[in-house]
Amino acid sequence: MTHVMNTYARLPVAFERGEGVWLWDAAGKRYLDAVAGIAVCGLGHSHPRFVAALREQAGRLVHTSNLYGITLQERLADRLAALSGMENVFFCNSGCEANEAAIKLARLYGHEREIESPAIVVMEKAFHGRTIATLSATGSRKVQAGFEPLVTGFVRVPFDDLAAVKRVAESNRNVVAVLVELLQGEGGVNVCHEGYLRGLREICEAHGWLLMLDEVQSGMGRTGRWFAFQHAGVLPDVMPLAKGLGNGVPIGACVAAGPAAKLFKPGGHGSTFGGNPFACAAALATLAIIEEERLMENAVVLGDYLRGEFARRLAASKGVREIRGRGLMIGIELDYPCGELVTQALELGLLVNVTVDNVVRLLPPLVMRREEADELLATLVPLITAFLERQSAPQPAMQSA
Repeated sequence: MTHVMNTYARLPVAFERGEGVWLWDAAGKRYLDAVAGIAVCGLGHSHPRFVAALREQAGRLVHTSNLYGITLQERLADRLAALSGMENVFFCNSGCEANEAAIKLARLYGHEREIESPAIVVMEKAFHGRTIATLSATGSRKVQAGFEPLVTGFVRVPFDDLAAVKRVAESNRNVVAVLVELLQGEGGVNVCHEGYLRGLREICEAHGWLLMLDEVQSGMGRTGRWFAFQHAGVLPDVMPLAKGLGNGVPIGACVAAGPAAKLFKPGGHGSTFGGNPFACAAALATLAIIEEERLMENAVVLGDYLRGEFARRLAASKGVREIRGRGLMIGIELDYPCGELVTQALELGLLVNVTVDNVVRLLPPLVMRREEADELLATLVPLITAFLERQSAPQPAMQSA
């Protein structure tokens, strides 16, 4: 009997150690990790430089609190500002906390403009977290169910639909911001069309809204750039980050620019653990390794290769709806609920994920090599092929009594 709260339907495995893209369970069985802690461990497991940085910082200083200056926090804020082209950063511990900070910034921005009930445009199928405010912003009844009443102040529209956002702009004078993922991770690895972000930027500028881009899952090199918005060349006003920022050490960040960068004042927001020396040392090491080992370039090359090979090898299989993604953020949408593939892959030593019931989601470490990508393909393609054959096979007729 475990005393851990029953909040996850955990798979029947526990890992003891890892190296690169590989994990080993207590019995010594090896698994290819194509989930990376849900887009967290971009450097893979036990990266020597990362481990050395953690050891050094743990022996020097772990935590002091934000009542005092934190030199490593200032260095990390400078680095994120330089990489993003934005101005300043609030540090926290997770993606939902980073999105909470963004929501608070938007409301504060609205009140300073004398809007009594500020509203934020959010998207269908979005996922922004599980706190009360962020699950209210999330576009999933499954996540929200049982936790009502939800927080008000969110206006929901279809993802990747500029016309819907324009209609809101024409009819709702309380809107002060748009909060959107450019690649919806939990929503099925949905990718917006080219021009969507530029269109949102134009709408926000025309109406004085903040453009808030949730890069919790898509940031930190996963799509082949530091941040997904950089593919479009458009600068957001607010950008929540987390997941890959600390390679497994909990850290989140809410990056801001323009009017949003000047909103918080002392006492307006805070975090006991946010941006402590240990977490910031982990993030600084992560950024350095991603850059120096050219892992973003690797994400582009391997991502293109994997999507192309999945498309080629599954071309004859009926029931593959779409293969999509960017960099090493890949979704394979099938015509059928396919959760059983997760346990089948686990038995064969492969870790994958299924989201929204019918999308196989792959988020491998950015350090994955071509031969490891080939092992992923060699295991997963036959599983998907066999699964689809079973779905389309004629069902035996029921015998009469």
